[in-house]
Amino acid sequence: MNWLLPPGNSTFAGDIDFIYYVILVITGIAFVIVEFGLLWFVIRYRRRPGRKAYYTHGSMKAEVIWTAIPAVTVVVIGVMSGGVWNQVKGRNAAPADAMVFGLTAKQFEWNATYTGADGRLGTADDFVVRNQLHVPVDQPVLIKLATEDVIHSFFVPNLRVKQDALPGKTIDVWFEATEPGEFEIACAELCGLGHYRMRAFVTVHTADDFARWMAEQTAAAAAGE
Repeated sequence: MNWLLPPGNSTFAGDIDFIYYVILVITGIAFVIVEFGLLWFVIRYRRRPGRKAYYTHGSMKAEVIWTAIPAVTVVVIGVMSGGVWNQVKGRNAAPADAMVFGLTAKQFEWNATYTGADGRLGTADDFVVRNQLHVPVDQPVLIKLATEDVIHSFFVPNLRVKQDALPGKTIDVWFEATEPGEFEIACAELCGLGHYRMRAFVTVHTADDFARWMAEQTAAAAAGE
């Protein structure tokens, strides 16, 4: 089932979706209880002829219950999600064999930096493609996320990836796509008047198609230089 979520296409999508559904069910139950209680109080204690209002301090027992239950629930959710958080966003979460890409946001586009023939990011043979991030399937990918101006947010719902890009910082973001396809990158942070058109795409290739695409782009970049 996919309540409000598109199909997950990354290795950690299942774990994230499980936490999402747990929180959705818990908050849904809390919503129903609170709204039912509100309606019950509105009807039960409505103004009626002959009824006189009176002051009551409340119930210590009720206050303890409605404080303890949410507190325990939040702690349980925190413990459950801690492992997933470390897997996705931990300091050393990205696998050692991850393929490295650069992704720089600016008003209002995404610029993806690819390694050239030397396979290393930040060297003279790197090349940049506007609004297109091409990656191979079944291969860990490490994104070096940065921004040239204001705060942007790198959000790919299908890959269950979301990370703000902060001025002055380079932030690591990793994922491993499990199926080939094209998935939209949405800037999830209001970043200016052109925010609505800041769209790009992640294209996930098979290994052979990605190697072919990289060879073509590397050759084109070398010829352009």
